[in-house]
Amino acid sequence: MSTTETATTEAAPAGNLNAVGMSIALTVKDLSTSLDFYTNGLGFEVQEKHEFEGEVRYIQMSAGNAQLGIGQDDFAKGHDRAKGVGFRIWLNTSQDVYELAERAKTAGIELAEEAQEMPWGGHSFAVVDPDGFNLSIASP
Repeated sequence: MSTTETATTEAAPAGNLNAVGMSIALTVKDLSTSLDFYTNGLGFEVQEKHEFEGEVRYIQMSAGNAQLGIGQDDFAKGHDRAKGVGFRIWLNTSQDVYELAERAKTAGIELAEEAQEMPWGGHSFAVVDPDGFNLSIASP
């Protein structure tokens, strides 16, 4: 099995994890700013909104099979704590990454890396979200 295939129908060897999906949740400083970044800028779709005491505090989104949650930071660990250091989210797509990069730029997102061919093949571009989380969007 290649590293890009999913093992949803094969049983994992005894003692190994057999995950059937993965969802990432990020804590963000400003929920509405992050929502705009991911929906209008990158094309995610809102799946669920969760309220606490009458305010939306968490939003679950999807882009194809990728799941991403964003939750409003309560700042219990401070307002200026570093986020996203040493961490990158890779989103793989069969779409044209050059067109997706243009969409992001049209929405006002500054690209951290322009769409380009990668040394190992395929193409990708990179962005940094409003909280400093690094994302690369790639196609084979």
